[in-house]
Amino acid sequence: MTNQSPRGGTEIQLEYLNKYCDKQLLDQVQITTSVPEKIPLHSTKLNILWQKNSWNQPNIYPWFKNKDNHKKYDWYVFNSHWNCQNFRNMFGLDTHRCIVIKNGIEKIEGAPSYKQKKPIKLLYHSTPWRGLSVLLGAMQLVKNPLITLDVYSSTEIYGADFKKQNDGAYVELYEQAKKLPNVSYVGYKPHEYIIQNLKNYNMFVYPSIWEETSCISLIEAMSAGLYCITTNYGALFETGAEFPMYIPYDSNHRRLAIKFGQAIEMAAETLSEPPIIQHLKFQKSYTDIYYSWAKQASSWNRFLKGAIGVRKK
Repeated sequence: MTNQSPRGGTEIQLEYLNKYCDKQLLDQVQITTSVPEKIPLHSTKLNILWQKNSWNQPNIYPWFKNKDNHKKYDWYVFNSHWNCQNFRNMFGLDTHRCIVIKNGIEKIEGAPSYKQKKPIKLLYHSTPWRGLSVLLGAMQLVKNPLITLDVYSSTEIYGADFKKQNDGAYVELYEQAKKLPNVSYVGYKPHEYIIQNLKNYNMFVYPSIWEETSCISLIEAMSAGLYCITTNYGALFETGAEFPMYIPYDSNHRRLAIKFGQAIEMAAETLSEPPIIQHLKFQKSYTDIYYSWAKQASSWNRFLKGAIGVRKK
């Protein structure tokens, strides 16, 4: 039975780690995700901090700013080179105790190739503060009647308590989505539901105004063979490689919305062209191999075996 409870990308990646990696190796280490010392350091096991958050998060920055804390963990594992480099530059982490292992996914059913003059279905499934306001602005500029957007966005992904405390700030944004004729606001759906339904969409649209340290939703959309449009903010370019259409990040969100609306219109015109169809097929093949949890588990197992072996010497 699949886990249908609300959980974010970090929790999902931790589930995959425990599912795919060598249990004997995992039993010899203690892995803490993102927030240092949120669980007490282990006195006998190897302590590893699996860092997925950005360096400037308020629950992280003060701890790392104090260099005396750095030796509390034996190793730091980062989800992108962009994230790793930022921590090294900002806090002077020892290079020899930092390693990059990318996020991973399980294989996702691919969407069929787009047929000309068919409806073009767009998907946004991230938290509201990461770019939804920009996307709704862009959709107001989209005139192609074939294009519609489904919005799966809510703070509920982090649990009922988080939603109760934070969702009120985005009610107006949700209402705006509901009023737009080419937008359907769906709200929260479990991760499994999103994964199973990616094949029903044509494009993943994510005008990110958030410094992503990786972006699991982009990886999943690429695996489903969707045409992806996003910004080049944070680690998004590293994550998507040459496959998405990247819109240069602009702190002027109104201007970014205009650029993004134009990009959606342009992409829609080419969806049925053979070079684009081939591009998306190659994108899926690349993603299914490079981001597979079989590959990530192999990297984790090699790393853990080596780290444990060094400690025993």
